[in-house]
Amino acid sequence: MAYIYLLLAVTFWSGNFIVGKFASYYEIPPIALNFYRWLFVCLILAPFTTREIIIKRNYILKNFKIFLILGATSITIFNSIVYYSLNFTQVISGVLMISTIPVMIIFISSILKIEKTNIFQIFGVLFSLTGVILIISKANLEILVNLDFNKGDILMVVAMFAWAIYSVLLKKQSYKISQLGLLEVIISFGLLFLIPIYFIEYQMGYRIYLGLSFYLILIFVVLFSGLASFIFWMRGISLIGTNRSGVFLHLMPILSAVMAMILFNEKLMLYHFLGTFFILTGIIFSNKKSNNA
Repeated sequence: MAYIYLLLAVTFWSGNFIVGKFASYYEIPPIALNFYRWLFVCLILAPFTTREIIIKRNYILKNFKIFLILGATSITIFNSIVYYSLNFTQVISGVLMISTIPVMIIFISSILKIEKTNIFQIFGVLFSLTGVILIISKANLEILVNLDFNKGDILMVVAMFAWAIYSVLLKKQSYKISQLGLLEVIISFGLLFLIPIYFIEYQMGYRIYLGLSFYLILIFVVLFSGLASFIFWMRGISLIGTNRSGVFLHLMPILSAVMAMILFNEKLMLYHFLGTFFILTGIIFSNKKSNNA
């Protein structure tokens, strides 16, 4: 059952990229989609978390700075940029960037002096960076020399960096609040940043046109990639532990790529394989520290 829970979780997260691409086809504004996604998740969680949040309000207010950063990096920046980037780039190129997150986490942990970096991890960062450059330049020297990158690819790298910051800070300390309560707090703080950005987007003329496509997309991002995935992921971890569960995250690029090829007729190109090779090599080098610890 643990494997089923974890597989469902990563499938729903992978589907978030696919639905994000569909949203671009139906001209659903990315910030608006992200805003309503987390607004409804927040409202659904409220009956289950409000009491705990009220009880621990002093703790939350005392640590509001870290919660602000967690909310901004994950809810506001990461999700908004992912949806926006998919207006300009392939799903395959975007999801392959997910594989860089473990290496980015090590890099950020070193900068923040949370963990020391060894020579293997430095090589890991360099290999992964090479992989990213190969993907965003499509292994084309002319694009690299002229810096003529697809802005969707560049922004996707920024999104993954934001998620890496979120992951580092989330693991940096233990939080005296339940997982559901923590999720609600992070979403609430993230919405504080999303609200003004949503109104700016609205004033710029980007509006949601209500219809079946919007409702179906919203249902998926709220109930499946927003709520069910998180619940299934927690359930899976409770059964087999964090380390064994973490392996399932590597399925996300594969699942999203397969869906993109089926639904959008996207194709894996040589630069995708080259970039993936260097990124995976970087991950292997980066894990040398844990093997020697």
